[in-house]
Amino acid sequence: MNAVKNDIAVSLEGVVKKYNDQTVLHEVSLKIARGEFLTLLGPSGCGKTTLLNLIAGFAEADGGEIFIDGQPVTTDPPHRREIGIVFQNYALFPHMNVERNIGYGLRMRGLPKDEIAQRVARVMAMVRLDDLGHRKPRELSGGQQQRVALARALVIEPKVLLLDEPFSALDKSLRGSMQVEIREIQRRLGLTTVFVTHDQGEALAMSDRIAVMSAGVIRQIASPADLYQNPQDPFVASFLGDVNILPARYHGHTATDIHLRLGSGLISLPHDRLVNGSHEGERLDVYVRPEHVRLESLHPGSVLSGTVINHVFQGDHVDTFVDVDIPMTARQVVTVRSGGLGAMQQWPVGSVAGLGFPDEGISVFSPQK
Repeated sequence: MNAVKNDIAVSLEGVVKKYNDQTVLHEVSLKIARGEFLTLLGPSGCGKTTLLNLIAGFAEADGGEIFIDGQPVTTDPPHRREIGIVFQNYALFPHMNVERNIGYGLRMRGLPKDEIAQRVARVMAMVRLDDLGHRKPRELSGGQQQRVALARALVIEPKVLLLDEPFSALDKSLRGSMQVEIREIQRRLGLTTVFVTHDQGEALAMSDRIAVMSAGVIRQIASPADLYQNPQDPFVASFLGDVNILPARYHGHTATDIHLRLGSGLISLPHDRLVNGSHEGERLDVYVRPEHVRLESLHPGSVLSGTVINHVFQGDHVDTFVDVDIPMTARQVVTVRSGGLGAMQQWPVGSVAGLGFPDEGISVFSPQK
């Protein structure tokens, strides 16, 4: 039991947070392993930043307990929690140069000057700021400012690193390079990291696990691949990545599969693709990723058919939009994602195509009210 506990760096047990009469976190429980990179992902207002602030000690929980390294810190102030944090706006001191910004936390802890100088020099080398120590923040690029903020968080040798949407002020190309850089440093140090973002691409690219949040609740926690391929919640299925949502009806089962009537066709899926049980004729929603829909020549076995109404070239793939006729809906446009340019040539706008559905990349849920 103790060995298991020692592998947990951060633990939240039934944490509640309220602002006035509104509950913004509903009894959230979460365990973060030592050395793990965990992302809190969700739309604005879902509670992810509030959860980060509770871990940091910038907000006070109205219920539940928070532990760091097995020790209760629920009522401890931030400076006693041994956490490092990189804020969304970096929060650098404009009147201090890079070296003094980075060493601020060490000076506040009363460390000897020699030790401060050594640790600042070491972390500056780690984040590639060696020759910029005497510059002020206004003399730095956005990426360099972010490195200073990261170095300031790392130099205190925190037990946990908290990242609050640190890439939001960077352009796309710089964002990508900084994601790689921060992840490499985190892996090298084995540093437990909690990252807040609303950007799905960042979450998928950087995380060991992702906790998808909505309305103050964690809807699902899993690896990026598992979340994307096997969502256990309709919100997760629709929020993470692109998805087609198609109306179907339950049409029986075998020992291994369930059968669904979709339009005029039938599809068969493994039992575990239907999260909850169902009964004959029940209305269900089929969630299928665009890359798992197949364009095919129309034939009697085609599950759906429709007219191609548009193509959108995306560089490494083409999105084809097909207007299909499904009796339970007035109109349904299905997105099909294909590699290369073949779909644009084989299925020009106005052509009629069949749609095939392999059993991968499909989940089934009851309709959302």
